[in-house]
Amino acid sequence: MKKLAIYGQQIDRKQYPYLKVLLSEAEALGFELSFYRPFSEMIAKQLPECMPTFIDLSFRPDFLLTLGGDGTILNAARLVRDSGIPIMGINLGRLGFLANVEKKIISEALSQLNDGNYSLEERSLLQLDANEPLFEDFPYALNDMTLVKRDTSSMIVIHTYLDGEFLNSYWADGVILATPTGSTGYNLSCSGPILMPTSSNFILTPIAPHNLNVRPLVLPDRSKIEFTIEGRTENFLCTLDSRYETVTNATRLTLSKAPFCISMVKLKEVTFLGTMREKLMWGRDTRNFK
Repeated sequence: MKKLAIYGQQIDRKQYPYLKVLLSEAEALGFELSFYRPFSEMIAKQLPECMPTFIDLSFRPDFLLTLGGDGTILNAARLVRDSGIPIMGINLGRLGFLANVEKKIISEALSQLNDGNYSLEERSLLQLDANEPLFEDFPYALNDMTLVKRDTSSMIVIHTYLDGEFLNSYWADGVILATPTGSTGYNLSCSGPILMPTSSNFILTPIAPHNLNVRPLVLPDRSKIEFTIEGRTENFLCTLDSRYETVTNATRLTLSKAPFCISMVKLKEVTFLGTMREKLMWGRDTRNFK
């Protein structure tokens, strides 16, 4: 019997019918379900009595299934860590590049899991090292790391070094260092390129740079990237995915590829290219439609 851990953060009442489909299909296929405890407390009336719950993944489920959007998967990565437990994301959100299994195919997705009709895709992470304690619980990012200004409209200066050699001083609102997974996130909003998920690269993208000839840069993921910051204020923000810490001009940050990956379940009919075409509406001519 396969163990399936269910992780979520919040759920709209309109999504309850899909939760019921998940419960009934999982029961029919013989999955052993367990729900993330804070999530189970939120939806307790929708669950059978005495449904098993968890806080960590020490019980070693076969899969972690997330209910939500891409942000839900980013938070779930903190539970998975380096355990190798595969994640499959059911998209209850909007765009859904990571959570790319649409809610209308929940039954089919569970059937494919049960039949072994899937593959695993390894997603690289960033690792942050600093000269002071930062993100001690989980100094890793599946999507991106950002350095941005705080409490002022003035731009900041981010001095950047690549493998020990000076690269550039970015006069900007901040910078983004994104993984291939994160290339479709904040990086894309700032005109950075999209990378295939298994590319061996990072992307360094300035946020609203003062110099218009400064452009995003694709780097080998074997690189080490160092940052220091200066500006008119003392404090700045450093983020790893959705988490943040305050840093100062005395902080020195080093980013490199993490020594482990996150495994994502890849169903046969759900591809990254198909997701891009659908979510970004590539090839659609909407000029003659109201």
